[in-house]
Amino acid sequence: MTTSAPTPPPSAITAGDHAFRIDGKITPLYGGAVHYWRLDRDKWDGILESVKAMGFTMVSIYIPWEIHEIERGKFDFSGNKDIDAFLTLIESKGLNIVARPGPQINSELTWFGYPGRILADPELQALNGQGTKAVLTQVPRPIPALSYAVDKFFDETALWYDAILPILAKHVYPKGRLVAAQVDNEMAFFFHVNAYACDYHPASIARYQAFLAEKYGSLAALNACYGTTYGTLAEVDPPRRFDAGATMKDVPYYSDWIAYRERYLVDSIDRLAGMMRDGGLTGIPLFHNYPHPLGPGGAVSGFTTPFDLMGLEEKVDFVGFDIYSRKELYEHVKTVGSYVVGTSRFPYIPEFIAGVWSWYLNPGELYDEEFVTKAALMQGLKGFSRYMLVERDRWLDSPIRRDGRVREDHAAMFGRANEIAIDHDFVDLRRQADVLLLANREYDRLEAASVLVSFPGDFLETPSGFSEYPSFMTVSETSLGFAEPIQMAKADRFNAAYRGLFDAGYAYLLSDTKLASERWSSYKALVVSSFEYMSAALQQRLLAYAKAGGTVVLGPRLPSLDEAMRPDGTLAGACSGDGAPVLAGGSTVGTSYVVGSGRIVLVPDMGDAGPTLAAALAELGAARFTRSDPRLDVTIHRVPGDDSRVVVFVANPTADPIDAEVSIGQELGAVTELWTGEVVTPRGSILAVAMPAYSIKIFECAL
Repeated sequence: MTTSAPTPPPSAITAGDHAFRIDGKITPLYGGAVHYWRLDRDKWDGILESVKAMGFTMVSIYIPWEIHEIERGKFDFSGNKDIDAFLTLIESKGLNIVARPGPQINSELTWFGYPGRILADPELQALNGQGTKAVLTQVPRPIPALSYAVDKFFDETALWYDAILPILAKHVYPKGRLVAAQVDNEMAFFFHVNAYACDYHPASIARYQAFLAEKYGSLAALNACYGTTYGTLAEVDPPRRFDAGATMKDVPYYSDWIAYRERYLVDSIDRLAGMMRDGGLTGIPLFHNYPHPLGPGGAVSGFTTPFDLMGLEEKVDFVGFDIYSRKELYEHVKTVGSYVVGTSRFPYIPEFIAGVWSWYLNPGELYDEEFVTKAALMQGLKGFSRYMLVERDRWLDSPIRRDGRVREDHAAMFGRANEIAIDHDFVDLRRQADVLLLANREYDRLEAASVLVSFPGDFLETPSGFSEYPSFMTVSETSLGFAEPIQMAKADRFNAAYRGLFDAGYAYLLSDTKLASERWSSYKALVVSSFEYMSAALQQRLLAYAKAGGTVVLGPRLPSLDEAMRPDGTLAGACSGDGAPVLAGGSTVGTSYVVGSGRIVLVPDMGDAGPTLAAALAELGAARFTRSDPRLDVTIHRVPGDDSRVVVFVANPTADPIDAEVSIGQELGAVTELWTGEVVTPRGSILAVAMPAYSIKIFECAL
């Protein structure tokens, strides 16, 4: 007779379905960072009282290995380093806790939170494509990037975890109020996002070769794909630069290196997460924060690799991107926020600007932070941690000064945001979106691999305006035998679709092709780029979605090859024969093919994307809005199952005032602008409001 192991009790805390739940109840996770070790201990109590008075529900705790370690294996937790006492004090205020024990925390510390001995150890240093140290150029001084492929790194981290995790475990809910923990911080090869900047450590190359063995199953299969004659896997060296003379047959070799870099990050965080769970942080969600994509200013495409949000959420409970922005960068907040809302199981901003680091260029003013706050809530984000709540060295203009004094105007703004979000149950709202715009990870990988100029890992935009992220300025223009350079054309196509959906007034979200197929089913349509090649798996997934009743809008071409450049006509075969023309303004802009219960719509040209997409999606009855000025943006939020209310955000992200008229196509009852409390009288379904320059208004509407 055999017996199975007992089923563990369900966790008291979960993060999923766009909600953070404690004992089954949706709980607001609106908080901010307080760096206990940078503050006088006698100021802790008053500072936490001010945090609570602003309506925050949580404190985020960065815990620096660098500060606590006296010498290898010996730690100081006394005085203002007494993390146990600080956690206990937070709990006494009725505030929840999110812990961030690293090993990397950044926090504008010189060594990014590591003891200097760790960075000085050549065995632990990551290498660039030339085989020399990968160096992070940061303020106040450059530091070596570390290799997370080296077992010794995890052995050293275990010494730190053995010291800090037992302290944290004492406070894990329900024993205390520690409700979530972050695994490491902004893992992005220490901002060496460029494909050939990092990590060529021998341990990483060995892991890359193991990745290839897992993917291909045999050396013969790899040789067949690459067109090579390797005798052993150990002979396979990763690309160290992009060869401008490469052909399409070389794409798998380069793309595999990019895919491995994605796996490297996921596996690293997974290993650290396992160590944290083994150390006592069980029963609470673990999460990670990626740095914001595409550098200062943001962009709308190419924001996937080397980040893999969906892949990482297979290992930890949720993943977010950080947002540091100002009012002129609305599109950055919109694209990052929309992507996280469209992809993560719990859309959360682990670092959300409050104050600014002292070397930030053009930091803006308090109103910028108000505008960015509204812009993030507008996208449907459900939680955030303000960085920083308390001013300190290397950080300016926070709502609380390091001596405990409060900047009343700052406190009023942050308090108002918390009050509105909590009193009006923003955690219960869901962003209405019937269309999902997917970035194609395959083409993002090709763009990443095709970069010709390598900058050192630098999270500050260089004076030249270049970034470590690839762009049209740094990517090869070679066509690789395709009709056009896909690595460049893919951004143009995505941007056109992004703008076209906006111009047509569709309620839509962003994600990427890694998003699980079951998540697609909540959308009426998917919009995705397709060129000559597309992985066999993605072609099959898109076809299955269409057969089940969905609409897929793709183009400019139907793929005829798979990811290994082998013939694959899955989508092309489904779209054979005569389809129905899609007409916009009397001109044919696409062809619609009936597939099962749904459709595939091929749109070769996005030159006039708004009317084109409106025509392609016309039959769906998808949610849309109208506005009197095309520069205005609108999002619609509802509580599932509640037809009595809707929350409508209207944004004017321009430097010009606009007299706005907006409609979501429904008759509106009583309307209140939540930030000011102003009562607005609608004209049927129309909201007529004056929108000052750089303004966002939040309307609570009865239906």
